[in-house]
Amino acid sequence: MGVKLGTEEIKYINLFENMTGASVKDCILQEKVFFVVKQGQMGLAIGRKGANIQRLMETIGKPIEIIEYSDDPETFVRNILRPASIRNVTITTRPDNKVVATLDVLRRDKGLAIGPKGKNIERAKTLMERHHNIGDIVIM
Repeated sequence: MGVKLGTEEIKYINLFENMTGASVKDCILQEKVFFVVKQGQMGLAIGRKGANIQRLMETIGKPIEIIEYSDDPETFVRNILRPASIRNVTITTRPDNKVVATLDVLRRDKGLAIGPKGKNIERAKTLMERHHNIGDIVIM
């Protein structure tokens, strides 16, 4: 478990923190820039009427998405996959000691949770492994 960031991620984190005042725990670069902010700092990160996000997108030149961190793995995985509706989260340890989160996602939201070409679920797996040592996510 742990977060290893490259120079580009660090650059984006510094810019984000300087422009918003919110603390960033993680950053993932894909077609968008995903920032994981400390619990309780979502409003600070977004800014009044989304002003901080708008300014950041103009500066970076890429879409931005913010995810609120939680010490509770169930809450964190819900935050990562928002706006998909997750009815239940069960975290278990397999006989090979791999920790797995099984998500009961509303049928209409399964595609949203998985994302185009599986990008949303892969991002969720990456973040859950980094922050909660959960090695896999299964959507039911």
